[in-house]
Amino acid sequence: MSTDAHLVLHQLFSPAFPVGAFAWSHGLETAVQEGRITDAAGAEAWLRDALEHGAGWSDAVLCAQAAGGGDLGELSDLARALAPSRERAAETLEQGAAFAATVRAVFGAPVPDAAYPVAVGAALDALDLPVEHGLRLFLQAFAANLCAACVRLVPLGQTDGQRITRALQPLCATLAARALAADIDDIGGFAPALDIASQRHEALYSRIFRS
Repeated sequence: MSTDAHLVLHQLFSPAFPVGAFAWSHGLETAVQEGRITDAAGAEAWLRDALEHGAGWSDAVLCAQAAGGGDLGELSDLARALAPSRERAAETLEQGAAFAATVRAVFGAPVPDAAYPVAVGAALDALDLPVEHGLRLFLQAFAANLCAACVRLVPLGQTDGQRITRALQPLCATLAARALAADIDDIGGFAPALDIASQRHEALYSRIFRS
């Protein structure tokens, strides 16, 4: 039985795919509690930085490298080293393990437990899926999950959340194309406010997210 590759991609990056993304805020909870994000404009700006200068870009490069046949163990180790806090490391490793386990169970593909972007890239390779489209959806899923956290935390209305997700789509497409052509040496970024928010999260008095 043949399956439409694009439908498979949408299944992999659906909120219903059990990776537990809803439990992680990527440091957003700290930023909101500290008053750094108070409205839709601030949320969109924060998410743009996360995509272009933070984990969005680095994870896209890792994913593309894994999809291109890179050493999965080395790439996963690099992803772990790039995590600026214990919680962010858990975020990528636990989501990656959950993603890989589900892909193995559902599709029978030999995807090993690895950091999330590496596991995703391995799945794109193993299932012979279109990599650039996969990268676009991977980045949009990252942005949409963080936007959903903003809806709960700021709080924002659902419509504002969808406006932000739509506004970030061109950036997701641009970063996907860049990541596909990038070398591993192009990885990395500079987003200290995001990293510090992640590091401070575990010390918050009250938390609803794991990062």
